[in-house]
Amino acid sequence: MLTAVRVSGDSMLPALRPGDWLLVRRGGPVRPGDVVVARRPHGLIVKRAFRLTGDGWWLESDNQSAPGRRDSWDFGAVPEDDVVGRVVLRYWPRPTLRFPEPAV
Repeated sequence: MLTAVRVSGDSMLPALRPGDWLLVRRGGPVRPGDVVVARRPHGLIVKRAFRLTGDGWWLESDNQSAPGRRDSWDFGAVPEDDVVGRVVLRYWPRPTLRFPEPAV
């Protein structure tokens, strides 16, 4: 099952920007390095899965200097049951296609 999620905040710059829309595969397998969506008491978060510990997934922001950034450095590992799923696609804004200059 796929779910759409909108990015807010600067914590995942430069990979993801505020306003980006993502497709998330719910319940899919997660590997270190994947971008995931997880449940927290204040709502959903989009973070990078760093490592699986005995307490759950250690999730980190790509931009550690973002104002208001909150990740596992603040609240510890996130239980596996609280990881909603893995991001499989950023669909908005549409990626820009750039074609190489033709060889002359």
